[in-house]
Parts: sequence; structure tokens; C-alpha cells
Amino acid sequence: MSKLALLRLRRQLARYGDRILGRLVKLLLNTLRRTNPDRASDLCGALARRFGPWLPAHRIGQANLRAAFPEKDAAWIEATLRDAWDNLGRVAGEYVHMARIWDFDPEHPNTGRILTDSIPMFEMLRDDGKPALCFAAHLGNWELPAIAAAAHGLPSAVVYRMPNNKAVAKEIARIRAPLMGQLIRTRAQAALEMAAALDRGKHLGMLVDQHFSRGVEVTFFGRRCKANPTVARLARRFDCPVVGTRVIRLPDRRFRITGEGPFDLPRDAEGLVDVAAATQMMTGVIEGWVRENPGQYLWFHRRWR
Repeated sequence: MSKLALLRLRRQLARYGDRILGRLVKLLLNTLRRTNPDRASDLCGALARRFGPWLPAHRIGQANLRAAFPEKDAAWIEATLRDAWDNLGRVAGEYVHMARIWDFDPEHPNTGRILTDSIPMFEMLRDDGKPALCFAAHLGNWELPAIAAAAHGLPSAVVYRMPNNKAVAKEIARIRAPLMGQLIRTRAQAALEMAAALDRGKHLGMLVDQHFSRGVEVTFFGRRCKANPTVARLARRFDCPVVGTRVIRLPDRRFRITGEGPFDLPRDAEGLVDVAAATQMMTGVIEGWVRENPGQYLWFHRRWR
């Protein structure tokens, strides 16, 4: 078989594979929709906890945890990874039930699934008449902060990475669209869309805890890596409040959402936000969050390259 024919065959197989994956994901989501949020969370958590350790990503998690916590033994690392798989599975199971999970009532706070002591910060951001930047990490159910912003009446925009599979991407966008304000895909024109959102006074949120090849060097758990500097760069340009938001998974399928800030970001000699130092500051905040709840972090990404 010629190289050209082989290339065509591979492309055709890839297309078939994408179609099959898209149909399987759609079937899975439709099946999960027929259950309630608790059953979907429990089922997907159990499946991920059972089968996750057999996947190649488990070895990435082992290496990451050994690097981040060199003082811990193998038993602690495996127990933490089982928790991390459980959390990841639960995030997947809860995805189609986001609207039902978000039951926060400002008139009766902390009586449902969602607990928070950060209402004053959310109200300040809503009422100060300024745009704002919010950074988050893959902790707990990391989709909830975007819902929190919209639910509190903050004009918001969320930066997200579109899955490669078109069918999967379409399903995810359909779930997110009514819950999360403006959605901004990570693509060439994303920076312009982010700036435009801030110009319109919106509150822009994004996850900043994974490897970013075009990023700035920072220290995370004592090791050098590259982090996404977009939040710091936008803060330098717009000089607007910067806050951090995280989600902690609690027993009985509840969640605590906490906000920190606005942060006093490091500045250079000209009084402008120092992008490298500010990115390091945010990375340090995220490290503190992860140290508090390591079993709820997504360890299966190659953070250090």
C-alpha cells in the first residue's frame, strides 16, 4: 500500500472513530439524563475509581504526585489517585445535571447542595460597575464557578477548550450555553473576544492550572513549569479586580464554593501589573488549594514537561 493510500485509510478510520465516539458520548449523556444527579455522580465515580487505575493517565498521576509530595509513600499516592479518579468520574456524571445541582437560594443560603461564605465578594463584583477576572483550577467540580457567576447576576464570560470531536463539542456547548453566560473558545481570536468582553464590563473566568506551552515560567510544588499568563496580561491592560474561585466537594454530594480576593497583584516600576510575578502569585494560590484537597485535583495532566 502506498503512503498516500495509507494516509487516506488512516483519515477514514479517524472519521469513523470520531463518529462512533460522538454517538457513544451522546448515548451516555442521554442515559445519565434519565437518572437523578446523585445516581449519576455515584455511578460515574464508581466506574472511574474502578477502571481509571488501568489507564495510561494513571501513571501520569503517579509521577505528578511523587513530584508534588515526595515525602508521601506509595499507599498515600494510590489512595489519593483513587479519590482523584472518583472526583473526575463524578464531574462527568454531574455534567448533564448542572442546572439541577445548582440549587443555591440567596434567601435561604447554605440549605441545599451549594454552600458558600463568599456572597459579599460576589455581590461586590456584581455592584462595583467594573469588569473583573476570575481564575480557577481543576478542583472539585470545576464547572460550578461559571454557573455561580451567572446565577449571581454577574454579566460573565467563560473561556473553555472545545473538544476535538465535533459531536461531543456540540453536546457540551448545548449544556453550557444556558448556564454559563458568554462562551469563548480557546482559538486564535480568543484574546480579542476576551478583551471585548471586559470592555463590555463582563466578568471573565478561566482555568489556569495546566501546562501552557507559550506561557511564563513559574514554580508549582517547588518545580518549574509553564503557566497561562492571560489573566495577568488582561489585568495589566484593564487594571480590574482579580479574584480566585474554587469548589470543594463535600460529603452527601454537596459543594462549597469559596472566593478569594480581589488580590493585590505585584506591579513593576511603572505601576503596571507584573505579568510574570502575578502569574506566579496565582499559581501559588492554586498550589495552596491543591494541598488542602489533593484527592480532588486533576492529577492526570502532564503539568511538568
